[in-house]
Amino acid sequence: MSDYSDIPPHINAQTPLAPIIRAWEIYLRDQGKSPYTIKSFISDLSLLAGYLPPDRAVGDVTTRELNNFLGWLQHGRGVPCSPKSLARRITAIKAFFRWLHQNGRIAADPAEKVIQYSVISPLPQVLTPEEEQKVLEVAEAHRRGRKPDARPYTLLSLLLHTGIKKGECLNIHRNHIDNSNPEAPFLFIRYSNPRNRYKERKLPLSQAWMEAYQEYLEQYQPRDVIFPWSARRLEYLLEDIGEEAGLTKHLSFDMCRWTCALRDWQSGTEREQIRQKLGISKIQWREIGMKLQRLAESTTLEQTPQDSQVER
Repeated sequence: MSDYSDIPPHINAQTPLAPIIRAWEIYLRDQGKSPYTIKSFISDLSLLAGYLPPDRAVGDVTTRELNNFLGWLQHGRGVPCSPKSLARRITAIKAFFRWLHQNGRIAADPAEKVIQYSVISPLPQVLTPEEEQKVLEVAEAHRRGRKPDARPYTLLSLLLHTGIKKGECLNIHRNHIDNSNPEAPFLFIRYSNPRNRYKERKLPLSQAWMEAYQEYLEQYQPRDVIFPWSARRLEYLLEDIGEEAGLTKHLSFDMCRWTCALRDWQSGTEREQIRQKLGISKIQWREIGMKLQRLAESTTLEQTPQDSQVER
């Protein structure tokens, strides 16, 4: 049985690409794909439609034409096409024609034999243990200052210890934090879209964080959403902490997430446990795990000369 939703009945092998692309956009939206993914995929397929003859029926598109199109993107279009963009465009083409084939609208999938390029983007920046300590000390100083402000510490410590994404952080409601068992409080990451239920998870919270959180609640009294500010406002808050700590790096949600994951990796946490903590699929984990391995190795190499000098 197909995992793909029904395609409008008027679409068949003789239909040109343009109206099918519009139907696919609706399908992607119904599947809960991110607006960024939808915009990128539709743009990629629109490029293909513009490359092929305008009257070309979708059932007549060949593997050779798809490969020629990809070659044109790299060498004939006159616009730079990075390896990452190329890999995404191949993914879009494969998903589009697979959707049509698995729903019986085309007899064969011309994209099946198109070679998929796997591209690993550059390694993300992470905080060293010393830098992590510095930013936490800055946040703690605000919490203990003359005019106590627990918000910097509550936000930063939560990100560094749970590894949650920016969107997940912005969607935390008060009832997502469960302290019914004071010995084992936890954060419940929830998603409204049923297709994202696999990302839902319970993340343990420390007693130290719960204390700061209670102070934060008393100071800001959020009604429902824990951090009722825009993403950009919270990003500024993290940037301010980083600058105050003297970082040359750009402290961000993403940096905190990768720092958390790398710390777990280096501490010997089971790989599957890290994957579940991050709330990512096994397919996504392939690249994330490779990056964490490379980050761990690069960190070890950076520390080795210093360690060797100390031993001498």
